Amino acid sequence: MSERSATSLATWARELALGARFAVTGGPGLTRTALTAFGVGLGVVVLLLAASVPTMLSAREDRGDDRNPDPVLETAIEDTPAAQTFQALSGSTEYHGEEIGGWVVQPHGGAATEAEPPPGLDAFPAPGEMAVSPALARLLESDEGALLAERLDHPVGDTIGDEGLQGPGDLYYYLGSDTLDGDTLDGEALDGDAIDGDASSAYVFGDMTMGSPSLPAPLILLIVVICVVLLMPIAVFVATAVRFGGERRDQRLAALRLVGADIDMTRRVAAGETLVGAVAGLLLGGAAFLLLRAWLGTVTVWGFSAFSHDIVPALPLAALILVGVPVAAVVVSLLALRGIAIEPLGVVRDATERRRRLVWRLVPGALGVVLLAPMLGGSFDGGSTGGQVQAAVGVVLLLVAATVLLPWVVERVVARLRGGPVSWQLATRRLQLSSGAAARTVSGITVAVAGATALYMLFMGVSDEETEATGQDPDRAQIEISESTEGGMTAVELSGELEGLPGVAEALAWETTSALPTDARPVDGITPSAQVLMGDCSVLRELARIERCADGDVFVPPGEGDPWELAVEPGQQLILGVDSEGVPYGEAPVPWTLPEDALVVEPRTDPGGYVNVGVLATPGALDEEHMAGGWTRAMVRTEGDDPDTLEHVRNVAWGEHRDAWVFELESQRVSDELADVQRALLIGATGVMAVITASMIVSMLEQLRERRRLLSALVAFGTRRRTLSASLLWQTAVPVVLGLGLAAIVGTGLGALLMSMVDLPIGGWLAFLPMAAVGAGMIATVTLVSLPLLWHLMRPDGLRTE
Repeated sequence: MSERSATSLATWARELALGARFAVTGGPGLTRTALTAFGVGLGVVVLLLAASVPTMLSAREDRGDDRNPDPVLETAIEDTPAAQTFQALSGSTEYHGEEIGGWVVQPHGGAATEAEPPPGLDAFPAPGEMAVSPALARLLESDEGALLAERLDHPVGDTIGDEGLQGPGDLYYYLGSDTLDGDTLDGEALDGDAIDGDASSAYVFGDMTMGSPSLPAPLILLIVVICVVLLMPIAVFVATAVRFGGERRDQRLAALRLVGADIDMTRRVAAGETLVGAVAGLLLGGAAFLLLRAWLGTVTVWGFSAFSHDIVPALPLAALILVGVPVAAVVVSLLALRGIAIEPLGVVRDATERRRRLVWRLVPGALGVVLLAPMLGGSFDGGSTGGQVQAAVGVVLLLVAATVLLPWVVERVVARLRGGPVSWQLATRRLQLSSGAAARTVSGITVAVAGATALYMLFMGVSDEETEATGQDPDRAQIEISESTEGGMTAVELSGELEGLPGVAEALAWETTSALPTDARPVDGITPSAQVLMGDCSVLRELARIERCADGDVFVPPGEGDPWELAVEPGQQLILGVDSEGVPYGEAPVPWTLPEDALVVEPRTDPGGYVNVGVLATPGALDEEHMAGGWTRAMVRTEGDDPDTLEHVRNVAWGEHRDAWVFELESQRVSDELADVQRALLIGATGVMAVITASMIVSMLEQLRERRRLLSALVAFGTRRRTLSASLLWQTAVPVVLGLGLAAIVGTGLGALLMSMVDLPIGGWLAFLPMAAVGAGMIATVTLVSLPLLWHLMRPDGLRTE
């Protein structure tokens, strides 16, 4: 290294150290450092949490794969000893909207099994005993979980450890059994050394890897935009935080010029001061992240929970934050000094600012449109990493365009504001003198609202695509039950149990089985079969348009010529209770002749959305033996809106068997993938909006602190508190309103581009209205929080100086 280079490095080090000393030796410098550290720390917390998402999701997915029983046949394991496997039956249910996962397990070999126990347990639970997660144990013991405890009425033995759960709020259990069917494989007892043939009743833990299904392009684009929209405001806020206290710092730099420092030295000193604040923010944010990480392990947000040890930033992202935040802080600080002339006798900022230029501020937006334009018309390739990066960069540039345009808009608008009350004039004059600071304060909310507007438009479009009409009619019935008649209840028994429940107004139940003609022959490999339903007249009127009905009547609603459907006619001979190959469900086939006087009626869509064709019979026309091997269905009409009604119904259907389905009827159903994306959006948006509100509060408090002498002077001249409080409101409201207007324009334009990229109908032009309401709430919050400090500063003794 040359002597000149060594001298240059020594000079840089000495002057950076001088700036660092100013930052920590007390007075205004220390206050500015504290504010910067607090602001940067808030941003770092969010960035570290975002960097932890890949690790957290990966850990959850791995544990979810490990705990799912894996059929031996699908793992391609040959010559697996039977004693190393177990039987499993899903025991999942739902309770007050929460998924309760569970399995009924029975190891082959009983107590001497060699099978690997479920993850998080040292052994399989004993027959009739449950092993539960800690969250499920708490729920079962609470008053809130009383109905669930009635359903899962088994003694609780062991507790599932963390390695068997996806999160601390996971509701999961294993129930031991010794009565599961399927003790043979291909007719041979499971007492040999190996499994040959159909292993549908032989499972192992730890081998299943459930590949994530490929998402549609609209959902991929939605996820990309969510990541950008949630993180962009944080980056803007960090850039704003490093400029806290800029006016006081520039005055100190002017004092340095007075004692002989040149312009380059003052900039290096400023960089050193900023660097200390950024590094302190990193440390503060890291410490806050560790505390928040421990707390997040105890809460469930929107149905999602994570263990503290899973919330670990991915190493590359953590390194990027560690290096990028201080570097970005120094760069932003130096760029801010480029437009300021710091002289020995003052700072040129005190004079009239040069008018901002518009041309270069349009460049980011133009580049963003150029990147997104090739993808318009549905050309976005969701499976291409390059396409995802291109879309993300395009969105970032358009949001940056909103940020760089905002100072120009604020400057042009406030320069034309005249007259009005005293509070309005105080606010507008302050904005005219320092429009840049006002724009920086609201830049975060501008980016957030612009992104959220575009996201909302895209989300609504994707929702329409990912939402399907079910055909169900929740006005006619609200709950449906479907269960096997084998080991279950008959229609009469089920309706009787249901109608005695609290909140149930009526329960209509019927039984169904299949029938073949006596001369059944396959047609093109398909053996047509007919559906036979048995229920009383009130039930049959829900399934067909029937005018007159009495017990013993039979009706025939014809189908639409489907090759799978047998076209039945009055007088036809049928065999009931058999499958499509003629194998009886019961002990023997049951012949039955369709009465000659059976009426042909028009089928009617039932509340569950099914069109029931074939044969409709009242109980007087059929015996229970005719309905062997079928299903019992019930439609439940409720009264009131008690959520416990659904749980009472589930408890009735649960019983000792697991071959029952209970679900609420709904006219539309959203895909599970979109529901997961929506949950992630709600979690992320809640955190980001909280950080943005905190950043605006910090920015406003910092501005009030710098203007305390001016406020004291105004009070000394007799200005009322009410006037100054209203002035503070106007100072916050005017830039926010301008920012929201700009955000609405940029956001709706971006939303239209994104919808075109995935070939969605463009709409939702009023999507900015909910975001505007959020902005109004933030204005009120910032003003209310700032008032106590404003009143504290409005004292004449604030004019005292040393």
